Amino acid sequence: MAFPLTETPRRELYPELEPFASGWMQTDSVHEIYYEECGNPQGKPVLVLHGGPGGAVNPGMRRYFDPAIYRIVLFDQRGCGKSRPNASLDDNTTWTLIDDIERLRERCGIDKWVVFGGSWGSTLSMAYAITHPERVTALVLRGIFLLTKKELHWFYQEGASMIFPDAWERFVAPIPEDERHDLMGAYYKRLTGTDKEERERCAIAWSSWEGETVSVEGPSARPDKFAEPDFAVAFARIECWYFVNGGFFPEEGWLLKNIGRIRQIPTWIAQGRFDVVTPITSAWALHRAFPEAKLDIVPDAGHASTEPGIIDSLVRATDWAATV
Repeated sequence: MAFPLTETPRRELYPELEPFASGWMQTDSVHEIYYEECGNPQGKPVLVLHGGPGGAVNPGMRRYFDPAIYRIVLFDQRGCGKSRPNASLDDNTTWTLIDDIERLRERCGIDKWVVFGGSWGSTLSMAYAITHPERVTALVLRGIFLLTKKELHWFYQEGASMIFPDAWERFVAPIPEDERHDLMGAYYKRLTGTDKEERERCAIAWSSWEGETVSVEGPSARPDKFAEPDFAVAFARIECWYFVNGGFFPEEGWLLKNIGRIRQIPTWIAQGRFDVVTPITSAWALHRAFPEAKLDIVPDAGHASTEPGIIDSLVRATDWAATV
């Protein structure tokens, strides 16, 4: 398949737009899922999967797509954003999220769609496509996260700590030194504990660590939401829950082991060269296992979807995906 050459100047986001429909979808569990639709109601369907897990959609996510061409469907995954109940871990797994995606697709009357996701959204996008390849016309992925022990150790135990030692000191501060040999475990105990004050303090520390490392600019570029208690508690609890459970995958490396099921799906991968949250090694491993996919390495970017080079790559990717 043909991919366009990099354009200059860099592409920018499409204009702001408001949903033409929104609401809550009941699941087969306690969860009610908030969703919205934007753009052209008769356009090419695209599903947007946010990161985390435990993040949420925001208005900026609507703007990677030409609103005249795309019918843009976004939703807050279980327990976060406007979905209810907030920060709930009940029936909250990769597989129940995939069930929600299928339920939402059917509710919207969509047969097939482009699937767009970054970071944890890339993980969920691949898991969904592997499970339902017949429903995916193209994949647009950013900041590849395979949810392996190696990646989790790098970011939550040792590795990224050597690049951002200032932010790392703030991350480990709530945990006693004798528990720092297993930081995810120590955080999990507190994030799921009954002490509300400690839970909130640890959630802000966990969330802020990610917020301070998403950009090549470092801590000074941390988005404000990462230190806001309402966002941080859901984000930290759900992330930690998924990570201590290995993403609920049946085995380590499940995504790459099953990548053959989606190699026929046109795929674009946008990856920041200096991504510390989801290092480029994962995107490279995916590229080697899935050589048909386009790997666009952005030379001056980290993890954040809002960095100029990442925006450029993703907007070019969605323009391309509209044609396949």
